[in-house]
Amino acid sequence: MVREQLALWLAAGAASASLTIGLIILTRPWLSRYLTAHPNARSSHAVATPQGAGIAVMLAVLTVCTLVTAILPLSVRPSLFPVLTTAMGLTALGALDDARAVSVSWRLMGQAFAALVIVLSVPEDIRVLPASVPLVAERGMILIGTVWFLNAVNFLDGIDWMTVAEVVPMTLGVAVLQLLGLLPPSIGLLALTLLGAMIGFAVFNKHPASIFLGDTGSLPVGLCIAYMLIFVAGIDLTAAVLFPLYTLADATITLGRRLIAGESILTAHRSHFYQRAVVQGLRVPQVTARVFVLGLLLAVFAVTAALTPSPALDLVLLVAGGAATALLLIRLGQSR
Repeated sequence: MVREQLALWLAAGAASASLTIGLIILTRPWLSRYLTAHPNARSSHAVATPQGAGIAVMLAVLTVCTLVTAILPLSVRPSLFPVLTTAMGLTALGALDDARAVSVSWRLMGQAFAALVIVLSVPEDIRVLPASVPLVAERGMILIGTVWFLNAVNFLDGIDWMTVAEVVPMTLGVAVLQLLGLLPPSIGLLALTLLGAMIGFAVFNKHPASIFLGDTGSLPVGLCIAYMLIFVAGIDLTAAVLFPLYTLADATITLGRRLIAGESILTAHRSHFYQRAVVQGLRVPQVTARVFVLGLLLAVFAVTAALTPSPALDLVLLVAGGAATALLLIRLGQSR
């Protein structure tokens, strides 16, 4: 049974990768005309480059997940309909923002609505915090955390292969947890189709990139990952923290540093750790390779934490993951 599911999931991932590649090839002329990223204060690229590949990524995920669930409707619960439809809504919002800047208030409203939809779709028996914490309070914290995570993923989509380096280890780790029986089948399906789609996108985003993900992709990708992490948190909160630790650390520390310095957090910048590393001399592939290796290490820690429910081990893994993340941030920030 496990072999059959593994074969199906691998086929779904391969189909998602192939479909993403095909869709990018078909849509790139249109994206070049209407969704072009011009260099600005935040950019790490020097020439105008088409963006909006998130359209292909999310269409591939939606198509493959829909086909698999139509063929095996009893094997993929809970339903992916809420997260996929909401993710497509964020794809549309991101496309508008890529084409012409959408105001921050409208962006936040769209993100908050998307987060609310997926939080409300999570089954009530999925609890992240102790039962003594009221469900409404827990869901409220998850809602706020989801909105922040969407923005964190968006903030770190600033150099070639960066989002790929973050997403591939996370989705791979979530897929492993599902194949081991710790997560619902639908979560495994979503993880592997997103993994495949990002690999397909990586073909075109390799440095120097010929196309970017754009807000069109970073926002819905962040939403899909957040949805998966909620289920991971339901089995082990430490695992859910470890998977995205680099993404959250870089985004949160950078935001805090800018607030303390009195800088506007709404203006474009290049002060994230990974961006500073490029400015200070590291080549883009060197930066993304480091982030990818850390992501794999954090995924191993997360899977270990989920498989061995021990508070002591969770603490050890969390400290180890935090130390590894801090070390990379320091090295990126001091690169020469």
